[in-house]
Formats: sequence, structure tokens, C-alpha cells
Amino acid sequence: MAGVLVAGCSSDAGKSLITAGLCRAWARQGIRVAPFKAQNMSNNSMICPDGSEIGRAQYLQALAAGVEPSSVMNPVLLKPATDRRAFIVLRGQPGGTLEAGEYATGRGRLAAAAFEAYSELEETYDLVVAEGAGSPAEINLRSGDYVNFGLATRFGLPALLVGDIDRGGILASIYGHWAIVDDADRSLIAGYLINKFRGDQSVLDPGLEELTARTGLRCFGVLPWLDQVWLDSEDALAFATWPRLPGRAGTLRIAAIRFPRISNATDLDALAAEPGVDVFATASPSDLESADLVVLPGSRATLADLEWLENLGLGEALRRRAAAGRPILGICGGYQMLAELIHDPVESDRGTVPGLGLLPAQVRFGPDKVLGRPEGSWRGHPVVAYEIHHGIVDATAGEPFLDGVRVGNTWGTIWHGAFENDGFRRAWLEELAAAVGSDWKPATGVPGFAERRTRMLDDLADALEEHVDLPALLKLALSRR
Repeated sequence: MAGVLVAGCSSDAGKSLITAGLCRAWARQGIRVAPFKAQNMSNNSMICPDGSEIGRAQYLQALAAGVEPSSVMNPVLLKPATDRRAFIVLRGQPGGTLEAGEYATGRGRLAAAAFEAYSELEETYDLVVAEGAGSPAEINLRSGDYVNFGLATRFGLPALLVGDIDRGGILASIYGHWAIVDDADRSLIAGYLINKFRGDQSVLDPGLEELTARTGLRCFGVLPWLDQVWLDSEDALAFATWPRLPGRAGTLRIAAIRFPRISNATDLDALAAEPGVDVFATASPSDLESADLVVLPGSRATLADLEWLENLGLGEALRRRAAAGRPILGICGGYQMLAELIHDPVESDRGTVPGLGLLPAQVRFGPDKVLGRPEGSWRGHPVVAYEIHHGIVDATAGEPFLDGVRVGNTWGTIWHGAFENDGFRRAWLEELAAAVGSDWKPATGVPGFAERRTRMLDDLADALEEHVDLPALLKLALSRR
């Protein structure tokens, strides 16, 4: 079987999208290709058709490859709850917790599950494109590694280093990765790829030539900055990289609260992709005053993020908005925060805590995680979504809204992904515009969200075919037996 490891010189270097682009490009050649990430640490996740939970990026990569997303493509998902604890999703289902002190040495069962999953993919597909995690040069974690060189060693995978040149220092970063690892791991590094380049490549080339001369690593290509490639990020560092649209009459300004433990921030992508809608992340009460809509996104630590919100004065700003009848939207954890009371013996073990009190509802966290792909409708528009939560919301009054509730201009839904439904999104935004006195209307002739995602994947594959030596990279992957 064939495979390659796409490793990054840092988090958010672009390895997730490079992996998606490789899957798309090779699938278009008729190769049966599948994505894989042994362990993902992200609070952006998605529900597969079989009801399992995986990282959002691996879901996108599966779509790029034209295959059905499955937990075998992301067998270990770690969802950070605090700086020292993460919840484990093992083969798509809750698998306990991982404490900070266990990260380097206590992951044996996770490694076994990851290796078993990779072996399953090998038996089914012609080619596996494996995405690494963080940086493979974290030598303090090497002994228990099963997602970077640990995976490459186990299955004989050549490794491609991806570096983000937009951050600066990329030549030193690639050289440092080559230099700091031991000889066995160094022998697995086949070459590197420069990502997010802007400018005249002739200025960069002498540096690449010297880097190759010193390390023996091949440069497989220099990928330019792709400003339309930003959907479905998995990394917290990429949160709020939505494109800022130029101001014009009728533009809707949406402020998304930047929770420390934000979860499924990708819910905002579909809104940000709508022409005339400006979405920005903030932790400033003054931004909440000036925006047309304030969104409380999901959270992996609802009560901790609620406390953070109150301490910054955002809670009071939200109460003022609600009292003035100005629009607020809570999604999943954000919806839970809008309730009157939250009883949580599971995530935080804090007992019963007052919510913001902006919706007539109470929340109770249970031990069982709800995973599903619900369907419904609003104003006659069909809505297909997904849900991932422990908190069960019991609304006692108000207008039903996507398994949530609306009172006045305060809305709450437990569903993720609802705004990816084009008809619903545009109708809901029109109602929002009317409520705030904006003349915003949906633009005509623009692609829907799913079509835009498809175009993004094709554009990414096109760019890789133009700027990267894909035949050489494929030959390298196929040489692994």
C-alpha cells in the first residue's frame, strides 16, 4: 500500500488544507485515496453519517477525496476543556479524559487505536494521505508519538514538511526540523513544501537552493497565497480569519464572541461567505454595542467561558442588547449560556450556576453525549444540521427555533451547521436585516455554501497541480510498500 505523511513546521502551517488538496488532486486522477489523522486536537468537529464524531478538517478531506467520512480517518480526537485536561473521542465516541501529565506517556491505548485504524485504511484504499499534528520536531514528545514520526516509522511513510512562509523564518524552521530530530527520523523526511507565498519567487529561490544544499531535502514546490481558501479550519489559531468585506450601505456586521474554549467556530463560515455580511471575532463590550448581531458560538467549557464572559463585562453588554431588543444568537454552548440556570455535574462539576437569563430555559448536563444529524425547517426552509453536546436545554416558553427557542430578537439553537443551508441562511439574514433597519438583501447569482466549498477544493487542487511537483510526490508515496 502507498502513503505519505504531511507534517507541518507549526500549527496552522496549512497541512490540513494541503492534505485536502492532495486528496482532491489524486482523486481526480482516479486514485482511491483516503485522508487520515491519527490524533487531532481540536474543538471543531463534525458528525459522520454513521453517527461518529471526527475532526472537521478530516471531514472536509474525506469530501475532497470523494469518500464517505468515517471515524477510521480520525481515530483519536482530543477536545481541550482546560489547559491541563482534554476530553477523548475514540473512534468517534466518548473515550474518557486525558490529563496534561499523561500526554507524553499515557497514550498507549490511543496509539493502538490509531495504528489499527491506519491498517484498516490500507486494506481499503490505494493511497492514504496522513496529516501530522503540530510539529514533528517536538522531541520531548517523541517517545509516545503516534501521529508524526511515530506513525511514519510504524508504516514506513515518507514525510513532507509544510511551512507557512507568511509567518516568517521559514528557512530556519525547516532547517531546524531537519537538524534537531535523530538520524532515523531525519531519514524519513523526503522534502518540503513552502505554503502561503506572496511576492516574486526569484527572490526566495536562492534561499531554497541553499537550504536544499545543506540538508539534501527536496523542495516539492512553492504554493502561493490563496485568499479564497479559508473554510472549515480545525485550528484555534485560524479562528476569525474570515475575509473582511468592504463597507457599504446595507452591510450586516456580526460580532462573534471569542471564547477561550470556542467550539465549532466553523458555524460562522457560512455567514462570513455571504456577500454583504461582515463577521468579526471580539472580546470587547463596545463591539457588542455597535454590531447588528452578536453570536455566542459553541464552547467546550460552557461554565468556564460564561465566567470569562461575565468578568470582561460582555454579559452586561448582552443584557443591555436584549433589553433594547437588539439581535443575539446563541449556538449550542452559546445557547446554553443564554438560559436562566445551568446545572453541570459533568463538564465543570460546578453544580447549578445562573446563566445570562435572556431565554426562558434551563440546562442540565448529563453523562451521555448527544451526537446526531437532525433535520427540521424554519419558515418553510429545510434545515439539515448536526449536534454534539452534553447539555440538554429545556425551554419553558418562547417560539420554537431549530430545537431551540426565540424570544423577541434573542435566538438560541442547539444545532450546529444550520447556516450552511442556503435558503434558511438567507431568509434568516433577511429577517435580521429588517429587525436592524438594514437594506441588506441576498446577492443574486452567487454560489451556495456547499458549491463554494467544492470550488475551494478544486481551486486548491488546481494550485497544487500548477505549483507542486505532484507526480514526484505521488511516486514517492507509491514507493512505500
